[in-house]
Amino acid sequence: MSPRELTLAAVDLGASSGRVMTARVGPGRLDLTEVHRFPNRPVRTAGTLQWDVLGLYAGVLDGLRAAGHAGQVDGIGIDSWAVDVGLLDADGALLGNPVHYRDARHETAVPAVHALVPPDELYRLNGLQHLPFNTVFQLAAMRGTARFAAARQALLVPDLLAYWLTGARVAEVTNASTTGLLDATTRQWATGLLDRLDLPRDLLPALVQPGEEIGRLTAEVRAETGLGEVPVLAVGSHDTASAVVGVPARGDRFAYVSCGTWSLVGVELDGPVLTEAGRTAGFTNELGVDGTVRYLHNVMGLWLLQESLRTWAAAGLPADLPELLSAASRVPAFTAVVDADDPRFLPPGDMPARIAQACADAGQTPPQSQAETVRCIVDSLALAYRRTVRRAVELSGRDVDVVHLVGGGARNALLCQLTADACGRPVLAGPVEAAALGNALVQARALGGLEGGLGEMRELLRATQSLVEYRPSGTDAGWAAAEARLS
Repeated sequence: MSPRELTLAAVDLGASSGRVMTARVGPGRLDLTEVHRFPNRPVRTAGTLQWDVLGLYAGVLDGLRAAGHAGQVDGIGIDSWAVDVGLLDADGALLGNPVHYRDARHETAVPAVHALVPPDELYRLNGLQHLPFNTVFQLAAMRGTARFAAARQALLVPDLLAYWLTGARVAEVTNASTTGLLDATTRQWATGLLDRLDLPRDLLPALVQPGEEIGRLTAEVRAETGLGEVPVLAVGSHDTASAVVGVPARGDRFAYVSCGTWSLVGVELDGPVLTEAGRTAGFTNELGVDGTVRYLHNVMGLWLLQESLRTWAAAGLPADLPELLSAASRVPAFTAVVDADDPRFLPPGDMPARIAQACADAGQTPPQSQAETVRCIVDSLALAYRRTVRRAVELSGRDVDVVHLVGGGARNALLCQLTADACGRPVLAGPVEAAALGNALVQARALGGLEGGLGEMRELLRATQSLVEYRPSGTDAGWAAAEARLS
């Protein structure tokens, strides 16, 4: 049977907003249209930062209704950020909102987990970069609470939304690989680790692969949205897994920067790299679509700009990003640089003040204007990408000829050019909506709209999506000197 054209709803949830996109996918066609966008506003109550997951679900329903009004919907896929979970009781009811990964409580469990399973052993098992908010630490921090005592199942955010749409409880494997509770070698739940941490085995649901059908919309959801018995399909439900599907690469000699609130920088491999050198360098082995491994490092990303803009807007200062980037382009390079991975930048707060303090602590003159702060951020991100691409090549043995920069950062011409200069390789910027495109491509293949593997998906991306190439300029000396200032 030849491939047929499909209309698919791609639900793509980010840290500040959610979108429902409709994609028309078929031979030689890949069109994406945003039909609904809604805010994602975390809420702090009683000292805990939480996601308003019911508000997100309402936004998803509104988006699916809008997609149905626009025409037939053949499939639905959901991707979002990783690690955060909703706990269900014995009746399947949600036990409170998922706690936000930026909440400080997760860090309290790190020493207890490492006392039971040392960091080097944990890495050999799960292959994850140490981040204090990985799900393993979140669940350990919940032990002893009434909520955890009542919990019978834990669902990651996209799996929770899929459960409400279909009634089926599963764990999609690309997102499951971010929890710290999946064995990086067997790609199954690490039951021995759960036992050692005194976490119930049945807390985690059955694993599914991208492309598998999770279930069909329930009668309640059909009545709410006006849709029929549409299948909800597992995609790369970690948004970075979908974004990497959406990288329009030729062959395997490429690095990627999935640039949004976080920047995920790495290479695509066939298997994990579980070396001690990888652990100390902070590299993670997360699963991708079609059995691939996303060997990457989490860089703090556009969060530094987003929080700076929020801080300035609250103070009544100009906060127009294009104007600030234009002004920053006229600031001399490397006036000040910081380590973008400095933990002080993780929580919400006054980011410009933190950047100024980091510069002062390093013996540099802090930025003296908003433009200088923006230039410091962009230079520092490009330096982080340079360092991370180099280390990914060294640790994996996979050389790269080009850096693909996808996601919202692809709109930032200054960042893209500086990334090319810093990495000494061409940067291909785009698509901006890589996660939604990757989401739709996996659905389309599962439903017969496409044939082939990642190579064929990426060929369609190259044929249908707008890309901008940035060539390296200048010399490496300035970048090497700036990098040395951070060592």
